[in-house]
Amino acid sequence: MVRETVVRPDQLVLPLFVVPGHGVRRPIASMPGVAQTSVDEALREAREAAAAGVRAVLLFGVPEHKDAEGSSGWDANGPVPRAVAALKDALPSLVVATDVCLCEYTDHGHCGWLAPRRDGRLDVDNDATVERLQREALCHARAGADLVAPSDMMDGRVAAIRRALDAEGFTDVAILSYAVKYASALYGPFRDAADSAPRHGPPDRRTYQMDPANGREAMREVRLDVAEGADAVMVKPALGYLDVVAAVRAAVDVPVAAYCVSGEYAMIEAAAAAGWIERDRVLLEMLTCVRRAGADLVVTYHATVAARLLAG
Repeated sequence: MVRETVVRPDQLVLPLFVVPGHGVRRPIASMPGVAQTSVDEALREAREAAAAGVRAVLLFGVPEHKDAEGSSGWDANGPVPRAVAALKDALPSLVVATDVCLCEYTDHGHCGWLAPRRDGRLDVDNDATVERLQREALCHARAGADLVAPSDMMDGRVAAIRRALDAEGFTDVAILSYAVKYASALYGPFRDAADSAPRHGPPDRRTYQMDPANGREAMREVRLDVAEGADAVMVKPALGYLDVVAAVRAAVDVPVAAYCVSGEYAMIEAAAAAGWIERDRVLLEMLTCVRRAGADLVVTYHATVAARLLAG
């Protein structure tokens, strides 16, 4: 009766990794219970999530073909556009969001186009990347996405995507910006899932993702993205950054999401498998903490499991 913080299934977002083919389910070793799936299998997972009360999914694509440009990211016949269309046809009330980034589609694993700097070393070219992100967002919108979620951390990409969407009449497609995305060590299992570990160029993503030591920078990033037209903002990762989630919630009046990332998921599953924690209790406790910090939405690979637990 006096509980201050409530977690509901409709506050959870389920990420899905979509691949080409039919009847495909490839378990991800570093994320027990999570798999790369073809569109038909992704639809089955989405149905199960919706039946448990989850109202939204977030799609990541893992294509057959990767190149330096990430051109599969705007292939209308790619796994994400096909999944968007199938999901909206079968589950029209489900909110279908798509990750907009190049890391899943580039052969080098970085989030954008690589170009030489003045010192000759390769790094991500911000402006060249933004133009490609516009193409990807438009591809997803044409397929029927309700929401696009740029996760690349390029400067100016929210405004550019908004202009591109509006120019083609997609004024009702929302933008959930990964406004605060740290260069965290907790993304390892995701890079297994998306086959997106950096292969050449910079050895990591610290030249464009945020320093985990910085908090005030997060406020600048959030305010810039909201000013550019973001309809909602994301903090990633979640659990180690609850102070940032709380500060973002206090700073803006748009919905705030927090992403419980792959490493956080893997740690819970590994500790539970070893018998060191009670998984279900820990899971609900952590989700409650993220909500208590101020997140309106929580992106979590545990979404369906948590929704079932919440239903009793």
